[in-house]
Amino acid sequence: MTKNIRVRFAPSPTGPLHIGGVRTALFNYLFAKKHQGTFVLRIEDTDQNRYVEGAEHYIANALDWCTIPFDEGPGKEGAFGPYRQSERKPVYQKYADQLIASGHAYYAFDSAEQLGQHRTAHEAEGKTFVYNWHNRLSLDNSLSLSPEETQQKIKAGTPYVLRFKCPQDETLSLTDEIRGDMTIDTNVLDDKIIFKSDGMPTYHLANIVDDHLMEISHVIRGEEWLPSLALHVLLYRALGWDAPIFAHLPLILKPVGKGKLSKRDGDKIGFPVFPLQWTDPKTQELSSGYKEDGYLPEAVVNMLAFLGWNPGTEQELFSLEELIQEFDLKRVQKAGAKFDPDKTKWFQQQHLQRTDTADLIAPFEAILATHQINTTLSLSTIIELVKERAVFTKDLWELSSFFFITPIAYDAKASKKAWKDDTTALLQELITVLSDISDYTTDTITPIVKTWITSKEIGFGKVMMPLRLALVGSLQGPDVYAIAATIGKEETIQRIEKAMDHL
Repeated sequence: MTKNIRVRFAPSPTGPLHIGGVRTALFNYLFAKKHQGTFVLRIEDTDQNRYVEGAEHYIANALDWCTIPFDEGPGKEGAFGPYRQSERKPVYQKYADQLIASGHAYYAFDSAEQLGQHRTAHEAEGKTFVYNWHNRLSLDNSLSLSPEETQQKIKAGTPYVLRFKCPQDETLSLTDEIRGDMTIDTNVLDDKIIFKSDGMPTYHLANIVDDHLMEISHVIRGEEWLPSLALHVLLYRALGWDAPIFAHLPLILKPVGKGKLSKRDGDKIGFPVFPLQWTDPKTQELSSGYKEDGYLPEAVVNMLAFLGWNPGTEQELFSLEELIQEFDLKRVQKAGAKFDPDKTKWFQQQHLQRTDTADLIAPFEAILATHQINTTLSLSTIIELVKERAVFTKDLWELSSFFFITPIAYDAKASKKAWKDDTTALLQELITVLSDISDYTTDTITPIVKTWITSKEIGFGKVMMPLRLALVGSLQGPDVYAIAATIGKEETIQRIEKAMDHL
C-alpha cells in the first residue's frame, strides 16, 4: 500500500460502547498499526435527541483500557479536526448546497402526516412505501414544484429536508474488501434524507464529507452499514470525490440462537457486553463491564480479534503486537461470529497464566488487605503455586487462603478417606523427620520425606493424604512439599499436631 493509511472509528455517543463497537475499533486499530497508519476517533453526534451524557468520555476510556488508543480525536487534536460532528455543522451546509446546485439532491416538504398516509395506503395494498424515482414527481418536493413555488415555501418557513436523488435504471458496481464484488439496481434505492430540518446533516452526508475531508483511506465498519454502501458510493460520485476502500465486518451473534448479541443476552446468561461498567444516567441501572469483572484487557482484545478473523494457523493466543503483525482484512470472514462466554473465560485464564508473576503481586496484596492478612510469606511463590488454576486474579485468594490461615475445620469426606487407625502414629514420626531438616526447602523436603516413606514400605497416600489434609483442610491444593516449604517448618509441624488433636 503506497498511500497514507488513515482509518476511523466513528461511534455515536448514545450510550456505553458495546463490545461489537470495540471489535470494530480494534480491527481499525490493527489495520492502521500494521500499515504504519493513523487511527482516528470521530464522535458522530448529529442526532442530538439521542445524545447521552458521559457516553463520549466512556468511549475514550474504553479504548484506553483495551490498549487501543486513538491517534487523533477529541482531546488529541490533529490537522483534520474538529472531531465531533456537532462542531462541524458549518462544513456540511456547503456540500448540501453543492448537491442541490448539481441536481443530485432536492428539497422535500412532505410532512410526517403526509408520509404516514402514503405508507398506510401502500400497506393496505400489501406494498412498501419507498420515496424514489417512481413517485417523487407526485410528492411535495422541489422536483414536482416550480422553482418559484419552492422558493416561496422556503421563504415562508415551511419545514423541509434534503433528499438525495438516486439515479434511475443503473446497475451500480460495488467492491468490499471482505465480501468481494457486488452489483445493485439503483431502482430499488430510496431517496434518503441527507439534511434534516434542524440544520444538521444525517449520518449519510456527514459521514461522507468527514471521511473525505479527514482523508480516510479505508472505511472498516460493521455489517449493519452494508445496505448504505450504494448510497455512500453515489454520494462520493455526486460530489466528485474518489471513494475510500470499504470493508464491512460480520455481526457478533448471540451465544445461542440467531441474531445480534445484545445487552439482554449478557443479562440473561451472565456475562458483560460492555468493556467498562456503565451506569445509565436516566435510570441509574448498572451494567457490568469486563474490567470490573476482572478480565485482563489483553484477554478481551484477543477474544474480540477472533470474532470474525483468524490467522490461518492453529495459534489462538496473541499479544497485541502479534495481532498487529498478523492482521489481514483478507482473513476476516463474511459470516456472523457467535460469541462464546466460555471461550472468553478460556482466553482470560490463558492470559493470566502468561502474566508475569511480579505484575500480579500488587493486585494480590490488595486482595489480602481486604481479608486483613498481613504476612511475611513469599507472595510470588504462592502465586506461582496456585495461578495455573485461576481464571481471574480474584481467584488467587480462594486457591491460596490456606497459606495464610491455619485450617480450623477439615473436610469430612476427605478426613474419612485420608485418616486411618495408624495415621496419627505415622504423622508423629513424620514430625520427627521434618524437625531434623535444617535446609527447609521444597528441594530438600521432597527427597527426605520420600526416602522415609519408602523405608516404611507403605503407600505414599498413607502419609501424603493426611499431610495435605493437615496443611490445607482438604485434599485440594498444589504440591504438598511446596506448601510445607512455603509456610515454614514451625507452621507445618503445628498444623500436623492440630490435625492429630482434632481428628
